[in-house]
Order: sequence, then structure tokens, then C-alpha cells
Amino acid sequence: MAFSGRLTSSLRPALATLHWAAPRQCRGLSTPQASEPSLNLGGIFPPLTTPFSPTQEVDYAQLEGNLRRYASIPFRGLVVLGSNGEYPYLASREKVEVVSCVRRALPRDCLLLAGSGCESTQATIELTVSMAEAGADVALVVTPCYYRGAMTTAALVHHYTEVGDASPIPVVLYSVPANTGLDLPMEAVITLAQHPNIIGIKDSGGDITRMGLMVHKTRQEDFQVLAGSASFLLASYAVGASGGVCALANVLGDPLCQLDHLCRKGQWQEARDLQHRLIEPNMAVTRQFGIPGLKKAMEWFGYYGGPCRAPLAPLSPAQVEELRSTFSTNGWL
Repeated sequence: MAFSGRLTSSLRPALATLHWAAPRQCRGLSTPQASEPSLNLGGIFPPLTTPFSPTQEVDYAQLEGNLRRYASIPFRGLVVLGSNGEYPYLASREKVEVVSCVRRALPRDCLLLAGSGCESTQATIELTVSMAEAGADVALVVTPCYYRGAMTTAALVHHYTEVGDASPIPVVLYSVPANTGLDLPMEAVITLAQHPNIIGIKDSGGDITRMGLMVHKTRQEDFQVLAGSASFLLASYAVGASGGVCALANVLGDPLCQLDHLCRKGQWQEARDLQHRLIEPNMAVTRQFGIPGLKKAMEWFGYYGGPCRAPLAPLSPAQVEELRSTFSTNGWL
């Protein structure tokens, strides 16, 4: 693959100088864990968008450009092929290729989380193994949901246990009910937290009570809770979350890392002021306008956004103006 060589040679020097955020201890206001986590996930992870060309092919040159721009931001790591990466719209070959190329571009101390969840347990295991071979450090496994009526606690525990047993890399659970219509049950999370190869959960549901209870109920396990949105990042830290996987980090990575820093230092007033300015922009690029809005906003901050794959449609001119106004009124443009 011609691109991989170009990416490695041209991008590695720039990224090698980056001070990627070192693992840090922070359990917010909760009771500390019984021991240090085996792989600390503390910090901010942008769930990278997948750049496409005007003909909707994966644009590796633009991916290279975005990675170069992100290199100056103290992210803990990167998430590839999450919801914001248009994961369902990529072929299996493309998924592996994207992860492989990003891995070769990054220093080894930059964590790479890769989405590998499929509808069947067998397919999830196969793709997880492929992601590990491509260089992913952690597999992010979304809940299977097509037959959601049959996805009982027992079925989901069995699914994730099989994946955890077979995966050569640690597994992070991924609950995103806005997309799947399925919240990973608390009982399942508590049970799965005891699995030695399941090290955390990305929870995008926004229920702070639920997140705090997960932290509390798993505090004796090697298990970490990650906030799945910038809108409730501060609140998540306050109840003991370890970090955040936030779509808005594709656009406002530095402010989100600053929010992370303020929370860890206990500077809650400054953190609250910053959190307030992030809520509306985050809602705009997630719930309101989705990935087309996120990609449009990226362009205003020097990144390549580009088109989405059909059937995701671009924003209308009126929607673009509304999106711009949201960033402007909160002081970001």
C-alpha cells in the first residue's frame, strides 16, 4: 500500500516529538480503586473521523494531514472506527487498512483504540484479532443491537465474555444507546468488569447516576469508566470517570484537554466555566447535526472534514450558518 510508506516517513518525525499525555491517576471524587489499572486510560481520546474523497473513497492523504495537526495536542490516545469514524459504512478491508496506517504513524506510547464490534460474536472475534494484528492496543466493542429484543443481560455477558477470552488485546465495552437503542445493562457491566481482559467501558448515554454507580460497583476491579461525550465530561470526572472519548475533540482538542487538566487539579470553578462553553458546540456536532456537522466544524479549525459516505447527507446552507453561530456565540470562532 503506497500510502503507508509515505505516512510512516513523513509523519513519524512530527509525531515522535509529541508529549502524549502520560498515564495519570484521577478517580474524581469517588473512592480510589483497590490497585493501579493495568493500562491507564486517563485522559482525552478523539474518536477520529474517517476522511473521504469527493468520490467517497478513504482519503489517506487527508488522514495524514489531520494526524499531523493533532500531534501538538496532549491526547492520551486516539480512537479509530468509532461511531464518528462512520464505522458501519466501511468494508472490513478498509477498517483494517485505516487502523494499520494510523498505527504506523504513531509513537508506541500513543494508545490506539479500534472499533471492532459486529453483530455476531464470531465476526466480532475475527475483526478484533485483525485489529490487534493491525496494531491496535485496545478493542472498542459496541453492543450488538440488530436483535435487541433478544439482547438480555445473559446474552450480552456471554457475547462479551467470548470476545474477551479470544481477544489478544484488552477490550473496552461501548454503550451508545442513541445509535443502538440498547443500554448495556448495569448488571452486565458489573459482571464483565471482573473479566481480566475487559478493562473499561465507554458510556455515551449521559446518565451520570449510572456512571457514578458503575465506578462505585467496579472500584475493586481493574476497570475504568470513560465518558462518551464532551457535554457531561466534568460531571463524569466528578463521579470518578477516568477519561473521555469525545467527538468534539476532533475540533476543540486543546480545550478538552484543558478541561481534563482542570478537573484533575481540582480547579472546579475554572473547569465549570469551560464546560459550559463546550456544551452547545458539542450538542451541535453530535445530537443536532451529527457527523456532517462535525466534519464541517473541523474545516473551520484547520482540519480536513470533507464529505460523509452516503446515505449521510451534507448540511444545508441554513444548517451551516446555525452551526457556525453556535461556535461563535460560545467564543470559539
